Amino acid sequence: MARFFKPTKRIVSDTKHKEVTVTRLDHLGAGIAHLDRKPVFIPGLLPDERALVQLTDNKKQYARAKVIKRLTDSPERITPQCPVYDQCGGCNLQHLSHSAQVSAKRQSLGELMAKFALGADKETATAFEQEAPVTGETWQYRRSARFSLRVESGKGLCFGFRQEQSKAIVDIDHCPVLAASLNALLPPLRELLAQLQGRRNLGHVELVEADNGPVVLIRHLKPFSDPDMTRIQQFADSHHVMLFLAPEPDEVIQLTGDMPSYTVNDLTLQFSPKDFIQVNRTVNARMIAQALDWLDIQPQDRVLDLFCGLGNFSLPLAQKAQQVVGVEGVDEMVQRASANAALNQLTNTAFYQGNLEQGIESFSWARDGFDKVLLDPARAGAAGVMTEVAALSPSRILYVSCNPSTLARDSQVLLQQGYQLQRLGMLDMFPHTGHLESMALFIRT
Repeated sequence: MARFFKPTKRIVSDTKHKEVTVTRLDHLGAGIAHLDRKPVFIPGLLPDERALVQLTDNKKQYARAKVIKRLTDSPERITPQCPVYDQCGGCNLQHLSHSAQVSAKRQSLGELMAKFALGADKETATAFEQEAPVTGETWQYRRSARFSLRVESGKGLCFGFRQEQSKAIVDIDHCPVLAASLNALLPPLRELLAQLQGRRNLGHVELVEADNGPVVLIRHLKPFSDPDMTRIQQFADSHHVMLFLAPEPDEVIQLTGDMPSYTVNDLTLQFSPKDFIQVNRTVNARMIAQALDWLDIQPQDRVLDLFCGLGNFSLPLAQKAQQVVGVEGVDEMVQRASANAALNQLTNTAFYQGNLEQGIESFSWARDGFDKVLLDPARAGAAGVMTEVAALSPSRILYVSCNPSTLARDSQVLLQQGYQLQRLGMLDMFPHTGHLESMALFIRT
């Protein structure tokens, strides 16, 4: 006889307050304490801080808790600059000094690589010396952001960021990590959207600071009326923005301005507001410079750039190498990268669309081999392609990662195939958040 049931979320019955002392941060910025030898993850606490906490999730291997009362403060604790820091889900480390943020992220990266990639205990994590971190501005560094919108009875238009693990919107008119030019747009943009007849049909707004001006993308669920279109056009003209509308999730229509672009290594890269670009302009430029240095690109090198996007690494590589092949899963990005190469008069590049999970050797572009390989995958990493990357037998492999856990996992394949981890470093792409960008160089031995 079949039984039909609906699983229920485990409810923690232990409501007693427990005193804990945090020993370190995890790789997402939460404090780690121990109760009965079980790790307890507590957002908002710092190493050496004592607090009364209440468990919110109690599993066999670990638990989660919330702070009831902080009993001691770390000397590294500072006052957050953001007035809604305790509500907004955007940043989670503004209560920690920036220098301590960098130190914690470096420690976390070293421990993950030592434990999962190098087969060592976390106590030996410092045995492999990391390179100096790549850093930039700590405030007003973010050149792109998405704002949620909703019309609520009695409140009017809510305009801001989501609360952590919630659909609620934290209303804001300024963000300390957002670029100054975008912050200046927030009040007039809010005023525009609140006046629209179709404001209840708004989805979200995306802002980008391109090198050739600000970009505004408005996601709307129904067509705008003629009066609304007039207001939108007047806003774009008066604030000199490149304005885009998104009537569908995968459709973008440009109303005003030029094609957005940014510059790196004297190269101009054009992009659509729905394309992925690195949010930190300064760290992105320094990251590219470090990648070129670590790969030691020579004029005769044939280089493979996997997960190449619109050519952020490919085009600077092509300035030094004999040939660069870029591969990306999204065909529109492949077309963008090809157009950017043509725009910059680079004739030694070739870009291909391909599902890298299906293997590399079956593709024609892989038959001539490569001297160097760079890969910059999404958070899920590149598990499906690592064995074949190693089989290409390049002299150097550079892995740029936005998730240290998948970097550590994928590194095991290269080490097992005879590669050696030679250089490792943290990139401070997202100050005041738990996000950890890193770069690892592997040399064939």
